Amino acid sequence: MAVNIYKKGLTLRWKIVLIYCTLVFIAIAIIGVFIMGSLERYYINSVRGNLTNTVQGGILISLGNYQDLAGSSTEIQSNVNAAWARTIQEELFVIDSNMKVVASNMENEGRGVIGTLDSDVILKALVLGEAAESTGTITGQDASIPIMNLAFPVRHSDAVTGVVYVRADMTGIHDTIDQSKQIFVNAMLLALVVTIIMGFLISKTITVPIKEVTQKAAGMAKGDFSQEVSVKSGDEIGQLAWMFNELRAQLSNTLLQMSSEKSKLETILRYMADGLVAIDVSGRIIHANQTAMRILKVEADDLENKLYDEIIKDLKEDLALKELAEKCESGVAAETFSAGGSTYAVRYDRFKDEKGSDIGIIMIIQDITERQKMEDMQTDFVANVSHELKTPLTTIKSYTETLLDGPALSDETAKSFLSIIDSEADRMNRLVKDLLHLSRLDHKQEKWFKKEINLIPLLRTCVKNIEFSAKTENRHLNSIFNPGDDIRVVVDKDRIEQVILNILSNAIKYTKSGGRIDIDAFASGRKAHIVITDNGIGIPESEISRVFERFFRVDKARSRAMGGTGLGLAISKQIVEEHGGSIELQSREGRGTKVTVLLPAAPMRGERGID
Repeated sequence: MAVNIYKKGLTLRWKIVLIYCTLVFIAIAIIGVFIMGSLERYYINSVRGNLTNTVQGGILISLGNYQDLAGSSTEIQSNVNAAWARTIQEELFVIDSNMKVVASNMENEGRGVIGTLDSDVILKALVLGEAAESTGTITGQDASIPIMNLAFPVRHSDAVTGVVYVRADMTGIHDTIDQSKQIFVNAMLLALVVTIIMGFLISKTITVPIKEVTQKAAGMAKGDFSQEVSVKSGDEIGQLAWMFNELRAQLSNTLLQMSSEKSKLETILRYMADGLVAIDVSGRIIHANQTAMRILKVEADDLENKLYDEIIKDLKEDLALKELAEKCESGVAAETFSAGGSTYAVRYDRFKDEKGSDIGIIMIIQDITERQKMEDMQTDFVANVSHELKTPLTTIKSYTETLLDGPALSDETAKSFLSIIDSEADRMNRLVKDLLHLSRLDHKQEKWFKKEINLIPLLRTCVKNIEFSAKTENRHLNSIFNPGDDIRVVVDKDRIEQVILNILSNAIKYTKSGGRIDIDAFASGRKAHIVITDNGIGIPESEISRVFERFFRVDKARSRAMGGTGLGLAISKQIVEEHGGSIELQSREGRGTKVTVLLPAAPMRGERGID
């Protein structure tokens, strides 16, 4: 079956020929594209340069003497007819600032240009005061005619008074390029024919020796190991023949070794994803993969010199060989344990030889530390949410029962109770909103409305919005950034405003009365930096790594008293990361805190595809 498939496949000779042809075709195609492109650019640049030199060297200078082109149209037309009709064979139009043709070497005087000429090029020359260019086609009697449009601004006393518009017929250039392409295609076809002939001749010197090796290999595949290939050269083909003979000599011994190793290798390879340890009945480790050696903290030499029980006792003593044999007597056994700050899941069972006799135990060790941490985080999250909801619910319940079942209360007392109930309800509402926001961020369901903005006005708005709160708490906000700076970023303005306000609110909360909060912004490299620094109470070094965890509070009593949910910084971090940025925090207890938000700067003009 294999021989038939081989015969139906593409032969090596044809492969070599195809490779030669492909390389030649690619090389010629690349050269052709480069030459044709260069030729086309040369002709176009030549036409553009000739027209530009002719117009700028004469007519633009003479037209610069007229303040009102339309008022001098007769004189300008006479000049065009007398001089420029002979110099410029292309269509030439003198157009005033009202988009009217003042003079032309065609019969178009006094007509509007809209619909007749390229208005965009004319407007660009009028408005920007610089030469403009475009290409396109116009419909002729028999076919579309390729054209080039050039517009040159006419200046009088540094003011643009009109435009000299030239329209050139590019048919001749396009015909020349098409003829060049046809010549190139014919040359490429001829080169490919020559390549095919040379490829067949060259490939023959390679395929004939390989055919001999193939025939000998087919005999070996049928069990005849007496095959030997004659070595006729010292090149790669000769080396192949020599190696074939070496292979024949070694193959018999290799087949015998493979038979004894097959059962063990199949079992080991099946469990390579996790740590695998194979132990024989005497307690020797038959095999341990790299993952298992890392978990057991042993080297290859230890596996040869130590018994399994000596190695495993450092990890977990009750995983000794005797205990394993007892636990898996009725089948696969599994357990989970912790050691050295990591959590492991272990599965083990006996494995047998071909006769069904026990020859050892196979053990799979899986490091589930990260998974366990995730489960613990989920458990803590549920506990934190329950706790955060329980406190306001208890308060609402107790005050409600007092209002319902208690003796008649004064209006002032009842109003005070209702105010507390309303405050606790607001607190629960904030918590639920923050949780929903986090859920949307976690599941990539948040809708983003990103656009390019200047970061400075956004910072000024944030400072203004929170300034009243800062004054009420007797904190001083100090804007260090320059109001005239232009720091461009592409962001969801509302979400970044939420991040900045959250950081400023935290700075106000944890800064003592009379404290100072500095807000700065600057661009460095391809990053926009927002830096908010306070001289507040700071954060203990042991807790800095946890400030972005959900429900974490540095000062729990103050946070709850001021309505904090412990989710603000966690939400802020995810919002910033969704924008491709990062948020960093530096703090010293009693010395204040510095929060830096880094956002990618907006692409520059060239990066946006704007020339």
